[in-house]
Amino acid sequence: MEIRPILSTLSRHKTAAALIVLEIALTCAILCNALFLVTQRLETLNLPSGMDDEHLIMARADGIGEQVDADARSREDLAALRAIPGVTDAVIVNQVPFRNGSWNTALGTRPNQEHPSLLAAQYMTSEGTLKAMGLKLVAGRDFQPDEFKNVTDLEKTEDPATLTSSVILTAPAARKLFPDGTPLGKTIYMANIPLTVVGVVETLARPAPMAGDRQNSLIFPTRLNFANGGFYLVRVADPARRAEILKAVDAALEKVDPNRLIRPATTYEDSRRDYFADDRDMIGLLLIVCGLLLLVTALGIVGLASFWVQQRTKQIGIRRALGATRGQILRYFQTENFLLATVGIVLGMVMAFGINQMLISKYELPRLPLYYLPAGALALWLLGQLAVLGPARRAAAVPPAVATRSI
Repeated sequence: MEIRPILSTLSRHKTAAALIVLEIALTCAILCNALFLVTQRLETLNLPSGMDDEHLIMARADGIGEQVDADARSREDLAALRAIPGVTDAVIVNQVPFRNGSWNTALGTRPNQEHPSLLAAQYMTSEGTLKAMGLKLVAGRDFQPDEFKNVTDLEKTEDPATLTSSVILTAPAARKLFPDGTPLGKTIYMANIPLTVVGVVETLARPAPMAGDRQNSLIFPTRLNFANGGFYLVRVADPARRAEILKAVDAALEKVDPNRLIRPATTYEDSRRDYFADDRDMIGLLLIVCGLLLLVTALGIVGLASFWVQQRTKQIGIRRALGATRGQILRYFQTENFLLATVGIVLGMVMAFGINQMLISKYELPRLPLYYLPAGALALWLLGQLAVLGPARRAAAVPPAVATRSI
């Protein structure tokens, strides 16, 4: 197939060619960045929490007015929850992964470090939390019973020596703090409070990201109560019974103290689903935008090719009369479209990079991986060839006698 006649023909239809090139370029630029954002959102949706998500139920009770001995009442709540058939354990925590808002703390390897080594999500837990959550301990040990303290007791002292604690880190936090060795037995500091690392869990995601981080977390053996920020995490033996146990959890808390506001219990999976609702909506919106862009581009290619077939009927007839086969006519229009698509794709790649730089500066997104560019190019090449196939086949089917009647 000679390229020169195609270029000569396109030079006489500069405006139409320029419009289709611009349309393809815009589609390429938006498609590459939109698919990258979809991939980012999908990765976020599939992030591991570190817990046995499907086995966990969350429950909360809020006190009305001043609470007397909330620590004791929380112990009663835990005992009542553990007595529910189908419940294997119940613990009190201050937060779980993938929730709006979070407790955080700055950590360093020296007291009062001017620039913290990292900011970690601060989990406060009661006895048995690692087992109840289903966390995987990869180094060290769990907390000993005598290491647990009540927050209400810690609030009564300002002596850093009294506030010292054993802690468990997530593996990413441990690597960040001690990149050259094991963290076990080492001391880290929360301001001037010394903390001894006794264990490392594989993963415990942050409730909410901070500066793009979702993995750095710290676990304290520190008991809260229902009135000072704690809520109940209930582990069930059979996830299929969660609906039944949800009602029993609410009833158990109500029975312990009816003079409280008992929030309806929910499964952790439902809580996680609600947290990521905006991400799922964004994925759907971006996919719809991509689909509409591809549809509009395909219709533009079909319309332009159909118009050119109509305008070139005499030219096609002459070529057929001179011996051009249907295949040659078909290849002519496909090659013409391929050239236009290629120019548009090259321009679109440059635009895609520019859009990505803007998103990086405004929304702290990562750089667009280069493999999205050839993937987008391939998609548009295929789209262009499929879109032009119908008009090209109609052009190839024009009989020479019909096309040349006016000659």
